[in-house]
Amino acid sequence: MKSILLLLFALCLAGCSSTAENSAVAETADKVLVLKARREMQLLKEGRVLKTYKIAMGDQPVGHKQQEGDERTPEGRYTLDWRNSKSAYHKSIHISYPSEQDKARAKRLGVSPGGDIMIHGMAKKMAWIGALHTAKDWTNGCIAVTNEEMDEIWAMVKNGTEIEILP
Repeated sequence: MKSILLLLFALCLAGCSSTAENSAVAETADKVLVLKARREMQLLKEGRVLKTYKIAMGDQPVGHKQQEGDERTPEGRYTLDWRNSKSAYHKSIHISYPSEQDKARAKRLGVSPGGDIMIHGMAKKMAWIGALHTAKDWTNGCIAVTNEEMDEIWAMVKNGTEIEILP
């Protein structure tokens, strides 16, 4: 079993790791774009892709988050508004979900919209999985990357950066 996991890990490193679209010099992104159907997150500057990451999302990845507990990742335009360096998932950056529109929709439905949607790394006990974590969507609606990738994102994305999450 261990040898199978090591083989899968090696294969995934060859095809699942983040890719730099330019030089290795870290630049500050002015936008984060999430393409849910492609399981990708891009860091952009002036429309140019700086980095692309393979991601895992909520267990129910299709469709916009409707309510707390639906395990969907929201869709739309939000802001990355605060960060947690002591997150249970290595580090995390908060997505400003729910918007006023999300709250109004949930109120009409008589449900809680939920919250605490983040871009985050991996829990310490699971970090060894690395890029293999993208083989299955596993979060409660958050966007997950490896801890190493989260460190890059942490350095390149400042509070107040726009995030657009597309289907």
